[in-house]
Amino acid sequence: MKQKPDNFQTVTPEVLAWIAAETALGRSNDAIFKALLDAGWQHAAARQAMRLTAQEASAFANPPSLPPLVAVPSVAVADAGATLDAGDKWVTVLQRQQDPDLVVFGNFLSASECEALMDAARPRLSRSLTVDIKTGGEELNGDRTSQGMFFTRGENAVVHRVEARIAKLLNWPVQNGEGLQVLRYAQGAEYKPHYDYFDPAEPGTPSILQRGGQRVATLIMYLHAPEQGGATVFPDIERQVAPQRGNAVFFSYARAHPGSHTLHGGEPVTAGEKWIATKWLREREFR
Repeated sequence: MKQKPDNFQTVTPEVLAWIAAETALGRSNDAIFKALLDAGWQHAAARQAMRLTAQEASAFANPPSLPPLVAVPSVAVADAGATLDAGDKWVTVLQRQQDPDLVVFGNFLSASECEALMDAARPRLSRSLTVDIKTGGEELNGDRTSQGMFFTRGENAVVHRVEARIAKLLNWPVQNGEGLQVLRYAQGAEYKPHYDYFDPAEPGTPSILQRGGQRVATLIMYLHAPEQGGATVFPDIERQVAPQRGNAVFFSYARAHPGSHTLHGGEPVTAGEKWIATKWLREREFR
């Protein structure tokens, strides 16, 4: 829950709406109760909130208006420390958590692959754009101050190999992925917290979804680590991932909604520069 209510002892419509939304997203009662306690609620008030009927909560949250749940890429069940077959190499699971499903991989890319992607991308870099959710086009956004470019799927041998590795590890077809994007963050560059899915309420979204449906997962691969700063942060779950070369972080979002807890951003680079490669995965074939 992002904000604590003003009065922890009062079960407000907003609290009921939040409980209903979390329930609709499949979160367990135990997890919801713990979240209330973590937000500062007393046990008695939290129990009162949990006792209210689902009908009362639904009246405030209107769960039927939430975007539908969709299938998402997934990693074979593995705890931190496990190794997974990625087809042409073995990848280590460094961190694993649920809600959201988030995995940090070690040894995802080799040093030579990192160099090859940066070398191929460097001549084509330009100021990064974001999707304009009002029109379905692209626009400059002050929240994103990196430089970037896109490869087409399978554009060269390294891109082809990395895309096959992603498909194998995440059990998701290569054709359901957008082209690999390489980004360079110079000193001071950042990407403020945002969601990667396309907001269903925005007028430009239907046009965007024609190319392959909704985005359902993100994989960020670290090609070059800055001397300082540049961590990938997840404010909703109070987690950050250090940009270590060759590592990658994966997270999925089965519903295009803030309740996916996938708000994330790239902290400012304070020394040196950071390079990453991002792969966004769609519901269907991306054209």
